[in-house]
Amino acid sequence: MSKQQPVHEIRLGAVKAVIWENETDSGTRHNVQIARLYKDGDEWRQTTSFGRDDLPLVAKVSDLVHTWIFQNGN
Repeated sequence: MSKQQPVHEIRLGAVKAVIWENETDSGTRHNVQIARLYKDGDEWRQTTSFGRDDLPLVAKVSDLVHTWIFQNGN
């Protein structure tokens, strides 16, 4: 069995959102995960914690995700 992949990803700077699609009895539903990427030594990691200066990007990414879901949702 293959692992489910996100249907779309939006990234601005260090903030990214992945959109997951789920089929339900009521139709297609979308879930979103938003994270901030950062480098720890040589490794890239992500967190769901955001600082003050990250929030404008979180808002913009959220808006782009909302638009994508409305344009591509069923």
